[in-house]
Amino acid sequence: MIPVAENWEVADLNIGILFIFAVASLEVYGVVIAGWASNSKYAFLSALRSAAQMVSYEVSIGFVIVTVLLCAGSLNLSEIVLSQDSAYGALGWYWLPLFPMFVIFFISSLAETNRPPFDLLEAESELVAGFMVEYSSTPYLLFMLGEYVAIVMLSGLGTVLFLGGWLSPIPFAPFTWVPGVVWFLLKVCFLFFMVAMVKAMVPRYRYDQLMRLGWKVFLPLSLAMVVIVAGVLKFMGSGA
Repeated sequence: MIPVAENWEVADLNIGILFIFAVASLEVYGVVIAGWASNSKYAFLSALRSAAQMVSYEVSIGFVIVTVLLCAGSLNLSEIVLSQDSAYGALGWYWLPLFPMFVIFFISSLAETNRPPFDLLEAESELVAGFMVEYSSTPYLLFMLGEYVAIVMLSGLGTVLFLGGWLSPIPFAPFTWVPGVVWFLLKVCFLFFMVAMVKAMVPRYRYDQLMRLGWKVFLPLSLAMVVIVAGVLKFMGSGA
């Protein structure tokens, strides 16, 4: 007989943020293998584009996460959320040092999930739907499902890192009476809506513009913010 636990709960990993980031990084392998297995030069070119794009913006997202971890002083997702609680609500003082990081995280998430204006691996006018051109039916469905699951995951991660997770943004009744899961879902839906709206507002980038933005703009800014936040916390004698 297999023993069954009476109380089930979601594991609260002390290194939860590293686990999520590590699993999310595996997405590039599926895209590259799919493009190579198609035996099509257009699909393979799209897969190579995707690999370079994902790796480039993962670096920026990594430095953004480091900045949040320095402010929160923990790798635990629950403690990161609780560290954002203050007298000014769930957003608290996080907006002062981390608003630029939130902007970088959001734009990098678009590139990481191949969403417009960074959907160069699916550029219909150039690559005929990209690495998925040789797939149909269930395989195509799984590719699209994986893409949207990644968007929801990054929206949830952005909610935890920057928007206070399940905490109420307004620390007064009746807002504090709303269950935390409702606030969390509302924030995730808001970020998902913003991701969808970018497609209608911003034209597609050229590939050289995409790589220039990642390596010459976001990487220096995120690295400089890590140094600044670490220096301020060291000077103040607080932080991780």
